[in-house]
Amino acid sequence: MQTQDQKPAQTPADSAVIVVRPEMTTEQLADLYMVRKDYREAAETYKRLSQENPRNPVYLNKLGIALHQQTALGLALKYYEQATKVDPSYADAQNNIGTIWYQRKKFGKAIKSYQKAIAIRKDMPVLYSNLGYAYFGDKKYDQSIASFHQALTLDPQFFEHNGGRNGSVLQDRSVTDRGRFYYMLAKSFAQSGNVERCIIYLRKAKDEGYTALASVKTDPDFAVMLKNPAVQEILAPKPVESAER
Repeated sequence: MQTQDQKPAQTPADSAVIVVRPEMTTEQLADLYMVRKDYREAAETYKRLSQENPRNPVYLNKLGIALHQQTALGLALKYYEQATKVDPSYADAQNNIGTIWYQRKKFGKAIKSYQKAIAIRKDMPVLYSNLGYAYFGDKKYDQSIASFHQALTLDPQFFEHNGGRNGSVLQDRSVTDRGRFYYMLAKSFAQSGNVERCIIYLRKAKDEGYTALASVKTDPDFAVMLKNPAVQEILAPKPVESAER
């Protein structure tokens, strides 16, 4: 029985120390390092696994991710490519190659990598989302919208959660022209019939100062939403403040 003067014993949950249980496999330990964001230890553990199992694409891919998280992009790319050579049908690693090119702003190469991943796995919304971001970065806006729309067709709630798969697929959602980007997401949600999310991203586009917001009034994808009071409020011009007398 604990008295008021006694301090509770520190449990593993209270400690930053990783407790290694006898039944934990080396891969589970590496995955735990990743969850804890201890990427250096994770990389060392995945590297040991990949050396012991050189034909295992999962270990090579996860090693790439651990290095990627340390911004060692060149090394990460090396292991992603090794994973695809070991297993050409491994879409996860092919996608992650695309994220390297995306971060380097080589959008054409990123697009090709994501397209290769989609050719392997057409059922993963994250691949279409990443492709949409790459098209956006390359200023191919129609293709970007189509890709986002496909991601939402596969998973209507995709943008509400992390679309990765078991920590083996990376996403990069960084963009520069945020106003235009939010407008395009609103358009994708409009095409999917999701009024609530469309309104949210239209408002975000307005808050970012997107100057072509009035195009909503003539874009057929938004036609059914024009009578919505929230959309009308977003499109309403700002009232002109009267000069002080």
